[in-house]
Amino acid sequence: MTQPSVRPAVVSVHSSLSHDFSKPSRSSIRLIANHGVEGDAHAGEHDQHLFHIKRYGLHPNLRQVHLMHAELFDALALAGHAVPPGALGENVRTRGVDLLALPARTRLHLGPSAVVELTGLRNPCVQIERYQPGLLARLAERTEAGVVRKAGVMSVVLSGGPVSPGDRMEIELPSGAFEQLTYLAPGAGRGNRHVEP
Repeated sequence: MTQPSVRPAVVSVHSSLSHDFSKPSRSSIRLIANHGVEGDAHAGEHDQHLFHIKRYGLHPNLRQVHLMHAELFDALALAGHAVPPGALGENVRTRGVDLLALPARTRLHLGPSAVVELTGLRNPCVQIERYQPGLLARLAERTEAGVVRKAGVMSVVLSGGPVSPGDRMEIELPSGAFEQLTYLAPGAGRGNRHVEP
């Protein structure tokens, strides 16, 4: 899962007080346990995604921190899509590991003390197409087996602390049988992962 020549690390960090699609780059962010990114609109006890609140009501926030790997953006650039850091609303951009290939409940140790646990995949939405025409089809590829989601992974904060560009990242795989990351619909619960067609 990791590239042997590149040690997993944080490339950039992002946060926004408002529910804007993109998040500005920061010199550092602080993760807060059971909450998310300090000062970010998507942090909190309950899911802060406005569409989710409208459609599903209040549910535990399993989307506290959004991570995407830089290798995905390298591939998008080769396909003609230049996407700067934070443009797709990620809180943390990494390099050195394929985040989408990690199993659910993987723990990522970020910086000196922060730890997040992966809960599911981000569901690419029409805002991605509005941001850049043609991009949605590359982040939500339709196959015979269903939709392959490539818009990053969602996580909850187990331990807080600062996270900055250049911080090393340690990967702690879960014990027992691996469970593939899927899109986790609000209210589905950790044991009932729901993939929408």
